[in-house]
Amino acid sequence: MFRRPQIMGILNVTPDSFSDGGRYGDLEAAVRQARRMVDDGADSLDIGGESTRPGARTVPWQVERDRVVPVIRAIREATRDDDPEPVLSVDTRKPEVAEAAILAGADIWNDVTALTYSEDSLPLAADLGCPVILMHAQGPPETMQDRPTYDDPVEEVLAYLRRRLAACEAAGVERERVTIDPGIGFGKRLEDNLAILRGTARFADLAPTLIGTSRKSFIQTIDGSPVEKRLAGSLASGLFAASNGAAILRVHDVAETRQAIRIWESIANV
Repeated sequence: MFRRPQIMGILNVTPDSFSDGGRYGDLEAAVRQARRMVDDGADSLDIGGESTRPGARTVPWQVERDRVVPVIRAIREATRDDDPEPVLSVDTRKPEVAEAAILAGADIWNDVTALTYSEDSLPLAADLGCPVILMHAQGPPETMQDRPTYDDPVEEVLAYLRRRLAACEAAGVERERVTIDPGIGFGKRLEDNLAILRGTARFADLAPTLIGTSRKSFIQTIDGSPVEKRLAGSLASGLFAASNGAAILRVHDVAETRQAIRIWESIANV
């Protein structure tokens, strides 16, 4: 039976994200987009203040904090009468930003380094007690796509995520609060991304699994489509992952994803 995945809407408040950089840097624009995604059916919103696209350079944590915290507070104010209020996630590797965001009203810490960026990350996650998302990446954004190599991408990514789950448990992060993300496009070649998507069920057997394929460059590698024409590829890959057990789809196009899931679910669950 097909189980409907949750939809996590992407809200980048950065000037240089690969798909929508600069569109939502203004506070009012960010809140309008958040409101639109909630109305379109997003179960959660993932708010990021630092691009982690291939080649991106890190920004000071103070700059990142000052991008995301006002947006989180403004969304909380704009949706305070919603029932239920939207779940907010902060997409950051930096513990200083995560702490400020959670204190400002975010619910989830989504970390592309699986809480390895700083020695303070694991103890802070335990102290905050919030849900966390652990993602696999081979290398930092600056160099991760230079020469990624794997003998068996599924086994290697699974082994890494098992180690990170164990590290979280040892640090006091409760297992039921952890979601994993194999990191499509983060230090992976086309063949690695496809193998990982085919192996979605194996990740889902390990822990609740988030899959993020939305508008990513592996779609262009397959069919040549520029970033603004990757909706169909995003939906196809997302539905494949959902049909193989993905618990969360992280997407730019919430309404379209919601419709695709509803139709798939109606067909599959007759």
